[in-house]
Amino acid sequence: MAGLIDPEIDALLKDTSRSFYLTLEMLPKKIRRQVGLLYLLARVADTIADTKTGSAQHLIEALERYDSVAQGISSELPDLQEIAELQENNGERKLLLNVAEVVSSLSIFGEDDKKLIRNCLGIIIGGQTLDLQRFGPANDSGAISALEKREELDDYAYRVAGSVGEFWTHMTCNHIIQVREKNRDVLFELGIRFGKALQMINILRDIPEDLRFGRCYIPIDSLEEIGLDKADLLDPNNMEKFRPLYNENLDITVSHLDAAVEYIGMLPYSQFRLRAACMLPVLIGQRTVGMLRNQNVLDSEKRVKVSRDEIKDLVKKTKRALLIPGAGQKLLRSNQNV
Repeated sequence: MAGLIDPEIDALLKDTSRSFYLTLEMLPKKIRRQVGLLYLLARVADTIADTKTGSAQHLIEALERYDSVAQGISSELPDLQEIAELQENNGERKLLLNVAEVVSSLSIFGEDDKKLIRNCLGIIIGGQTLDLQRFGPANDSGAISALEKREELDDYAYRVAGSVGEFWTHMTCNHIIQVREKNRDVLFELGIRFGKALQMINILRDIPEDLRFGRCYIPIDSLEEIGLDKADLLDPNNMEKFRPLYNENLDITVSHLDAAVEYIGMLPYSQFRLRAACMLPVLIGQRTVGMLRNQNVLDSEKRVKVSRDEIKDLVKKTKRALLIPGAGQKLLRSNQNV
């Protein structure tokens, strides 16, 4: 079966993530298709895992069968028709209905790229499977499960996003830049933290929605230290009691974002597109954290989100900054305090 051609991949990417598509547009062509395809493959798995129906075991089995085909072990995809019909997002529905073509698009890459894509996808699916085992399927029954320890939160952030930063760095080193051996380990560690930063922002922004579907990513051991239970986070009036712990997690996120700034600083100045593709999500992330500092994030009516106009402005600032040596790092540093 033939895989998707570039315009078809672009169409699916636009339908499933407009903000990430802005980043992809900036990427050098040498790695754009690899990163784009990994995103689509991971989005398939994420959509399966987040389907708000059925048993956890049913969804886990669907993930396992999907991963087996993506890894090249099996040729028998799970029937995703029913899951596709349940999706409210038209882009995600279309993606699931085209899953065979998405998976077969792996064939356009060499063995090294294919192996790295499959490895990262396997790590992501491992995180999603663990989520289903811990929490069960997303539902609105009112029952809430939570992570037990801080280490589980960090592990989850690595599995579903830090691993992508690792993959991105492999692509960068294999196709675009040469990195001295002594700097390689540092770059990979910073890349992992880059990915963790973006996932932590998602978690800290989406607490009410996750709680509504029975999932609490704020660990119980942390909540107990401030005299709260996971169910207490359903009440916006508990924000001030929750805020010290919330700010602690924001501080961890900021530390990861600072690592992302350092990551960008290690990239050659001549790699304009690569640096721009890294800068934009960091700038958006910094802006989001600044907004989260001052909001009651337990209030589901006030979800924090950077507006489209602000994102357009950040895109323009990113492109302008790349024209002047040192301006990109200056913009990132100045945005740290926004």
